[in-house]
Amino acid sequence: LDAQALGRLGQVCRSLRFLSSRDLLWRRIARGCLNSGFTQLGTDLAPGIPVKERVKVSRNWRHGRCRRETVLKWKCKQVAPFSSTLFCVSCCGALVLCLCPEMRFLSTNGRCMSKGDAADTDSLPGNLFFRDGNIVLHKIHGSYSVKFSAHEQEVNCVDFQGGLIVSGSRDRTAKVWSLSTGRVGQCLHTVQTEDRVWSIAISPLLSSFVTGTACCGHTSPLRIWDLESGQLLTCLGTDFHHGAGVLDVFYETPSLLLSCGYDTYIRYWDIRTSTRKCVQEWEEPHDSALYCIRSDKNHMIASGSSYYGVVRLWDKRQTRCLQSFHLSSPTSSPVYCLRFSTTHLYAALASALHVLDFTA
Repeated sequence: LDAQALGRLGQVCRSLRFLSSRDLLWRRIARGCLNSGFTQLGTDLAPGIPVKERVKVSRNWRHGRCRRETVLKWKCKQVAPFSSTLFCVSCCGALVLCLCPEMRFLSTNGRCMSKGDAADTDSLPGNLFFRDGNIVLHKIHGSYSVKFSAHEQEVNCVDFQGGLIVSGSRDRTAKVWSLSTGRVGQCLHTVQTEDRVWSIAISPLLSSFVTGTACCGHTSPLRIWDLESGQLLTCLGTDFHHGAGVLDVFYETPSLLLSCGYDTYIRYWDIRTSTRKCVQEWEEPHDSALYCIRSDKNHMIASGSSYYGVVRLWDKRQTRCLQSFHLSSPTSSPVYCLRFSTTHLYAALASALHVLDFTA
């Protein structure tokens, strides 16, 4: 029987409800609906939601809602005030705008900061954080740091891989910096974007990077640049409205990337097939700007909205979102950044770090 037939069968009597509620009957259906796709030799590895919880969701999809007890189990398990546990960054009224499941991300009033790669930075593994146009490389569990002036205005975004940093700023430039020993903080290229840069990401091949801008000019807000020369390679999309700035971009593979922003859409791009039109898109149901987006590089997508800390889970194989979490109530706050794994989801809001535990 399919999901609808099993649900109807469970309404006949208590005995059939007991039999039709067996996990064995629902495991295949639930996995097909919500499996995040983590496998090893054909065996499911702790998919995004445990089997027992996925069963409850699947059985109630025909009603268009989840059972109340399931939602309660998924509510936030921990709230970490910035002033106490996250590196004490609240002394200047700062916001944590980027984080990862390892709790290594930190920011002042810039956009983003992330943990470096010890293999790339040699003796300088650490964090990036920035304010007033400066970038600081800080060694984790140490006092050593390097600070250099990067932009004339505030730094909105940063990414780094393979011994390189790329940064974007309100001063309408994106810059490539060296992290090599002896050349730390040396600017390799300056790209004139002619628009404020809100988001940036380096390709996994380390051959190019993409910028997301405010879309206040006459060019596409999504552009891909050569990492070695700084030359424009291609523009993505042709139908962006004025002001539809791209607030976050994420590479899944060298040819597949996700974008989101002020126009309330999640867009999925495949540069192998077309640079003029995305291959798939999803619309935020409450018409809110989308501040951040992440993917498990398979079927699952998580997005953060601009109002009331709303985090949504999406399945690429479906058009509507799977589940929503309201993390900020009654006060409203955007979800500035998020990360998620098969067991946890981390979201940074204006005054707290929220941790959702899917294993409870």
